Amino acid sequence: MDLLSWGLVIGAGLAFFAGVVIVVTNIASATFGRAGVARGLSSINSVYGAGGIEAGGDRSGVVAVSNRMTQLGRAATPGTALARLRRRLDYAGNPLYWTVDRVFEIKGLGLIGASILGATVGLALGAAIGALIGAVTGAALGFFVPDLVIYDLSERRQDRIRLTLPDILDTLTVSVEAGLGFDAALAQITRYGRGPLAGEFARVLQEMQIGRSRVDALRALGQRTNVLELRSFCAIVVQASELGVPIANVLREQAKEMRIRRRQRAEELAQKVPIKILFPLIFCLFPALFIVVLGPGVINILDAFGR
Repeated sequence: MDLLSWGLVIGAGLAFFAGVVIVVTNIASATFGRAGVARGLSSINSVYGAGGIEAGGDRSGVVAVSNRMTQLGRAATPGTALARLRRRLDYAGNPLYWTVDRVFEIKGLGLIGASILGATVGLALGAAIGALIGAVTGAALGFFVPDLVIYDLSERRQDRIRLTLPDILDTLTVSVEAGLGFDAALAQITRYGRGPLAGEFARVLQEMQIGRSRVDALRALGQRTNVLELRSFCAIVVQASELGVPIANVLREQAKEMRIRRRQRAEELAQKVPIKILFPLIFCLFPALFIVVLGPGVINILDAFGR
């Protein structure tokens, strides 16, 4: 590439980096005012993450750019994707500063910055068609990468919930059978437990402490997860609370069922291993094996026909 092409690539990279700096600055300086029940429901985040950083100085220009990027990301997102995005953020535990508007802002910035960078690289490497392909590819990557990141975060968190659910239910069962009430047992899980499931139970406990009923808090917990075992547990505990069934018996049966399901899931994953190994075996190992075994024979046959 000549000097002009390198200058275009470097300029596009600097512009994209400047946009990222603007978004990061806006995220770092964001403040969230909460009141009433909303403050009580969101204060559980302070247990697992740092608090917001107060803003300082004149941020009018940064806010204007942030609003423009948010509007662009929202306009480019279909209406049906908004509910899916909110649900994925709930599954991911609503990470600090990852609000819906913040995601739209990052998507808008990625749409513009990555398209400019892709067009510049395509123009430097080829002709106008290269710039067009680079712009389209960069815009698609910049727009959909935040969705992929949120999806990965949500799936990892739900897997951790699924793995720790039987152990936490055992602890909850032992606590209730030892004489603690359900709320006190949840407090013990919150105090000594670790991981996303302990955080979800901490939120349930806090919702009950600020006046929400146990049934509504557990139903909300079931809606914030896609783990079928946890949804089933919430539904059964809600039904037991409404019918007056002793909670200790329900927890004991649920803990036993969760252990059985965990063993069945481990057996299912073990049975999937041969299928997963099949594709690397066919496309990676077998060709090399055929070359080593049949290669000398093929060479001898070609030599024989050559004579």
